[in-house]
Amino acid sequence: MPKQDFAHVTDWVFDLDNTLYPPAARLFDQIEQRMIAYVMDFLRVDRAEADRLRDHYWQVHGTTLAGLMAEHGLDPEPFLDDVHDISLDHLAPDADLAACIRALPGRKIVYTNGTGPYAARVVDKRGLAGVFDDIYGVEHAGFRPKPERAAFDRVFRQSGIAPDRAAMFEDEPRNLAEPHAMGMRTVHVAPAPALSAAHIHHHTDDLAGFLARLV
Repeated sequence: MPKQDFAHVTDWVFDLDNTLYPPAARLFDQIEQRMIAYVMDFLRVDRAEADRLRDHYWQVHGTTLAGLMAEHGLDPEPFLDDVHDISLDHLAPDADLAACIRALPGRKIVYTNGTGPYAARVVDKRGLAGVFDDIYGVEHAGFRPKPERAAFDRVFRQSGIAPDRAAMFEDEPRNLAEPHAMGMRTVHVAPAPALSAAHIHHHTDDLAGFLARLV
């Protein structure tokens, strides 16, 4: 990995779930179960149909929330409050990751399809409080989700990020397509690399180790 690939970067954008903590923590399993329960209650369907719709909306609309808003007029805020009311007991502080992010030159932000308050809880539990300059949730994107270009545009406009001087770290490959098109350096953070993903510049299964090689 050439360090010079990141020499121009002054803005560092990090996804939250399964990026700033290891997938083994399985936080999203809790969120998925709460989504299923919410869809069951909201649409008056059984668990199997709610789970099918949850995945269908994620595939078609980018998130379950976006699908429920588009197809059923869901009020997003009660939904988001409910599905993010989860235990963070499986998270532990990561001093190495905190040091590596803090050492990066320029601004560091978190941008997640979750909510800002939820992200702040996770960041604090990981020992990363004070490391980031800002945290942006789906509410800052007008409840539009990554991978939509409009969502990135809105958040980057608010944060003043110049994509041609930025890098993005993300576990979901499709969420890196628009950042790549915008001129960002893209890094896929996951146990295994994405297949046939020309929009991904780098892959790592060790975020702290990757960042340590940059600084």
